[in-house]
Amino acid sequence: MIQAIAFYLFAGVVILSAAMTITARNPVHSVLWLILAFFNAAGLMVLAGAEFIAMLLVIVYVGAVAVLFLFVVMMLDIDFAELRAGFVRYAVFGLAIAVALAAEIVIGTMAWTAGKIDLAKRIAPIDPQVSNIEAIGMLLYGRYLYLFEAAGFILLVAMVGAIVLTHRQRGGVMKQNVWRQINRRQKDAIRNVNQPVGQGVEL
Repeated sequence: MIQAIAFYLFAGVVILSAAMTITARNPVHSVLWLILAFFNAAGLMVLAGAEFIAMLLVIVYVGAVAVLFLFVVMMLDIDFAELRAGFVRYAVFGLAIAVALAAEIVIGTMAWTAGKIDLAKRIAPIDPQVSNIEAIGMLLYGRYLYLFEAAGFILLVAMVGAIVLTHRQRGGVMKQNVWRQINRRQKDAIRNVNQPVGQGVEL
């Protein structure tokens, strides 16, 4: 009974926060609603016994992706009024994509429940004594080690490429000269003056 209440609670909040993410007029509020949806989706994953996916949702999506979205929305000067102006023009196309995705979900659900496949054999069999995180770690760092390392290398190249593309030369910006700061001597930075009483300081 408690699990059912928790499931409907998490699922309801996920649906509500997803709807608010789309309909919120303030983009910062949309990102905050998205973070709430991620947290409740992680709760659903915990109920399903997939604690590793729940941890990924909190650490990767909430801790990195959603914060990145929030940073981009707050730092970039985006004209959201102009973006909303084209909403009606692309509404039919977006509705068609939504209908296609819903049809795929229905077909996938029907295919999942059809046939004489044993429920216990629908997932990869693992040792009951081994936790999900340990089983995933054995696969990632065992059978799929090279693919995992290749994926990390591709992400590193993408990150370096993004830094190189965004690091452009701009005029009128004061830059820090680290070499000049390191070579600065004490006598160049400090001047001892025996100031007479009653006179001002000469700069």
